[in-house]
Amino acid sequence: MTEPVDILKALSDLGRLRILKMLEVKSLCVCEITEVIGLATSTISAHLSQLRNAGLIEDEKEGKWINYRLADDPDPLFTELWPLLSRRLDEEDAIRSDREQACHIDRHRICSAGK
Repeated sequence: MTEPVDILKALSDLGRLRILKMLEVKSLCVCEITEVIGLATSTISAHLSQLRNAGLIEDEKEGKWINYRLADDPDPLFTELWPLLSRRLDEEDAIRSDREQACHIDRHRICSAGK
């Protein structure tokens, strides 16, 4: 079981909250999350690591991508807190924009653009 402070720390950053809200839409890879949020890949990776260590997300390899998704069986504290936070975050324009972009993001276009 994860320590409550680890879960609360993971939820204490807007970037990590934005990631969690996008992962409500669908599984995403680092390049997709980076494209939407606009932070450096290293920052996104650090956020994902903290969310994973807190047990809030899981990852799965698919070809050359690692897909991140909300954890199937997160800590009960997160299970209780997340619906409240999620509804409140839905009121934020940036969150709504992130979720809309996440619906239509194309990892093949993003990854081939750098070649």
